[in-house]
Amino acid sequence: MKKQKQIAILGSTGSIGTQTLDVIKQHPDKFSAEILVAGSNADLLIKQAKAFQPNIVIIANEKRYKHVSDALSGEPIKVFAGEASITDVVQMSEIDLVVAGMVGFAGLKPVLKAIEANKPVALANKETLVVAGSLIMETLKHSRAPIIPVDSEHSAIFQCLNGEPVSSIKKIILTASGGPFRHKSLKELYNVTPEQALKHPNWDMGNKVSIDSASMMNKGLEVIEARWLFGLPSDKIDVVIHPGSIVHSMVEFIDGSMKAQLGNTDMRLPIQYALSWPERINTHVDPINLTEIGKLEFESPDNNRFPNLQLAFDALKIGGDSACTLNAANEIAVEAFLNNEIRFTDIARLNQHCMDALPVQKPNSIEDFIESDKRARIKASELLKTLKL
Repeated sequence: MKKQKQIAILGSTGSIGTQTLDVIKQHPDKFSAEILVAGSNADLLIKQAKAFQPNIVIIANEKRYKHVSDALSGEPIKVFAGEASITDVVQMSEIDLVVAGMVGFAGLKPVLKAIEANKPVALANKETLVVAGSLIMETLKHSRAPIIPVDSEHSAIFQCLNGEPVSSIKKIILTASGGPFRHKSLKELYNVTPEQALKHPNWDMGNKVSIDSASMMNKGLEVIEARWLFGLPSDKIDVVIHPGSIVHSMVEFIDGSMKAQLGNTDMRLPIQYALSWPERINTHVDPINLTEIGKLEFESPDNNRFPNLQLAFDALKIGGDSACTLNAANEIAVEAFLNNEIRFTDIARLNQHCMDALPVQKPNSIEDFIESDKRARIKASELLKTLKL
């Protein structure tokens, strides 16, 4: 039996990746960073490689390869670059767990290859299931690899469902903080700046996820992800606003009882659970103090002010590549907002227009999903130029 789990971290320089490395640092007897993969942040990747001494590092941006290779030339570390290298290393026999922390559509192919190679996946890249949930689930049927969710909400449901048969579930309830604009009117949302949207009240997240959280798209993507992770139809998935982010999600059972998972707003908790599963291990994160919290607040989401959440439910009902289209359009819209090309309220408008403009396809392969994603990005980019947003 191995003393340590050998971990491959896809997206090591992002929010999930850096916190995963922090968990590994706190438990060097249980985990080691075998492979580190970054997109373009070469300098942080170099720093991480020197600190954790992985076997392999990969920089996805091939233009940054020489910089990384030169900086690590004196280290016993192999350096590679490009997408093909990522899909190759996740299949290595030495790897015990793949942490999928890459942001966006780029995480799909490596996750698929890891599952095909029977590698357990700690999934933080929600777009993988949003874009190609049917393909991932079909691949899992022929694999010995489990998917362990890392998102705090899906981790909570995963924990609440431990030992419970699917037939006993009435519905799952995802909690949402409501983001930084929970009480803002539509008029106020119209004038929101990227700087304001990036300031989440509870969580420390990357730029894309922070904007998605502010627009409620993050919760919409989580609804779609939950449909595939837990094999439930959309009418058995609910969302409530919980500003304190103490209850991370809940499950209601057919006998009227309910389970909830509570914890501090620290992503190291669900990350550590995914790394150590099926065991629990000690943590350096402080526990919650219920007497200090005093009370827990819940309210219904407002789909008029935050229509992205309803768009996600609509995509589930429509089926086919609708969720793929929604995800691609949203990535284009968020980038445009961060670049001050559109207003905050235009994100949902662009997403809606893109879904309306494209006929629904029924992809069956990864190539089909890649084509659907490409088609949606082209359409969203065209709409950016032609719509009076």
